[in-house]
Amino acid sequence: MVAERPSTPPLQAGSSKPGVLPRSPLTPEQVKRIEVNRLKAKALRDQREAEARQQAAPTSLQRPSSNLVAGQKRTHSAISTSNVPANLRDGRSTDPAKKGSFRPLDDIQPARNFTKYVEYDFSKMTDTKGGFLTVEDDPHNKALHAPNAEEKPAHMTLKEWERHQLLRSLRDQKAGPFEPGLSVLKKEENKVCRECGSMEIDWKWEEIFGCAVCNVCKEKVPEKYSLLTKTEAKEDYLLTDPELKDEELLPHLERPNPHKATWNNMMLYLRYQVEEYAFTKKWGSAEALDEEFATRETEKKKRKEDKFKSKLQELKKKTRVEAYRRSRQAGGGGGEFGDDIGRGGKHTHVWGRSVENEDTGIGVKSCVECGMEVEELEF
Repeated sequence: MVAERPSTPPLQAGSSKPGVLPRSPLTPEQVKRIEVNRLKAKALRDQREAEARQQAAPTSLQRPSSNLVAGQKRTHSAISTSNVPANLRDGRSTDPAKKGSFRPLDDIQPARNFTKYVEYDFSKMTDTKGGFLTVEDDPHNKALHAPNAEEKPAHMTLKEWERHQLLRSLRDQKAGPFEPGLSVLKKEENKVCRECGSMEIDWKWEEIFGCAVCNVCKEKVPEKYSLLTKTEAKEDYLLTDPELKDEELLPHLERPNPHKATWNNMMLYLRYQVEEYAFTKKWGSAEALDEEFATRETEKKKRKEDKFKSKLQELKKKTRVEAYRRSRQAGGGGGEFGDDIGRGGKHTHVWGRSVENEDTGIGVKSCVECGMEVEELEF
C-alpha cells in the first residue's frame, strides 16, 4: 500500500479579508526547523549566562571541583584573591600591582545626570593667597610677619601645643606653679598688698611696675590702679614721648593691640604713678596742670583763628585783584573806578599815609578829599 504524502489542509472559512490573500499554514518541515532553532538558541543563552556568572562571582566564593567532606578545611587556592576577574565591580583598583589601593579620582566617572557639575580635588589645588605677598615669598620682610604670631611645630601634637602655650602664659604671668614661694620663717621679707595687706599679690605687676597689690584691690580702687594708654597719658597729663619711653621714670606694660594684630603693642601705664610724676615732679600740683591745659587750649584756639583770618585775607586779595583785572579788561562803557560821574569830571584821589590795621595786620590808606579807604596789596 502506498503511503499518502501530507496534503495541504483546506482553507478556513472566514479567515481571509477582502483584497488580502489568506496565509498558508506551516508545513511539518518548517515546524520542525523552527523548534530545533529555538532549542539551540536557548542552549546557547544558558551557556553564556553560566559563563558570565562564573566570571562575575569572586574566586573566594567558588568551591573547588572536588567534593569536600564536611568539616574539611579548604585549600589556599580556593580562597586566594590573587586571581581577581577583570570585570569585577569593585571600588578598588583591579590592577594586581595596586592591589588593595583605591582608584584615583580621575578614573571615577560621574553619573550622567551630574556631568554638568564640577567637582574639585582640594588636595591637588594650591592656595595662591589671592595674589598677595606672603611670608614664603619674602621671608626676611618683617612687615609680613604678625607680631607674636607663632605656629605649632611639626613635631608637636595639638594637645602638646596647647599645654605648651598654657605653661608659657602662666610663666609670663607668674601664676600657678611659677608663682614665687612664700617663706614662713622670714615673714618680714614677704611682700603684701599695699591696700589690704594680703599676701596674694599680682606678681606680674610687682615685677613690671614695682607695685605690690592684689587683684581684689585693683578692681576695688580703679582711681589708683587702672591702666592708662600712651595717648591718654599724653593728652590728659601733658607728658612727652621721651618721658613715656623712659622705663625707669615711668614703667609700662606691653600688650597686643586689640584693634589690629599688625599694629604696635599698646603701652599701658599705672594711673597713680603717672599722676604722681605729673603732679609732683613736672607741674607741681593738679591746679598747675589745669592752668597749663587751659593755656594750651587758648593758644590752640588762637592759632586756629589766626590761620582762619590769614586764609580769609588771602581770599579777599585774590577777589579784589580779580575784580580789578576784569574791570580793566572790559574797557569803557561804565567808566573807570574813581570817576566823578555827577560833576562830569574825573576825581583824582590823594592818598594819605598808610596805617596798619591792628585786627588784620594789613596797611590801610585813605583819600584826603573823599575819605575812601583801601588796603595796600602786595604783589
